[in-house]
Amino acid sequence: MEGFLKLSTLVIVCMLVSAPMASEAAISCGAVASNLGQCISYLTRGGFVPRGCCSGVQRLHSMARTTRDRQQACRCIQGAARALGSRLNPGRAARLPGACRVRISYPISARTNCNNIR
Repeated sequence: MEGFLKLSTLVIVCMLVSAPMASEAAISCGAVASNLGQCISYLTRGGFVPRGCCSGVQRLHSMARTTRDRQQACRCIQGAARALGSRLNPGRAARLPGACRVRISYPISARTNCNNIR
């Protein structure tokens, strides 16, 4: 029981110490990939936009609260787009936020300068 109490205390202390750092952290590319994973078939083959894709787009949009978050999400999206290469349809990528009823202030494009996103 005493060991469990020490472990619990250590976990709580770690959470308190890391909480300020976590709130300043930018979105990870893993989070971007997991939220947009269900969009790949639409972005590469077309058809309808899956409901799970739009849920991920909306979730990612709500996660990107700060300029740093939005810039990082942009970089992650561009990295994923490069990985898809010629299989990615740029027009469908550009239309995806609107198709999912999400308004963003910058275009989804390989030419978007992520550093200019606010």
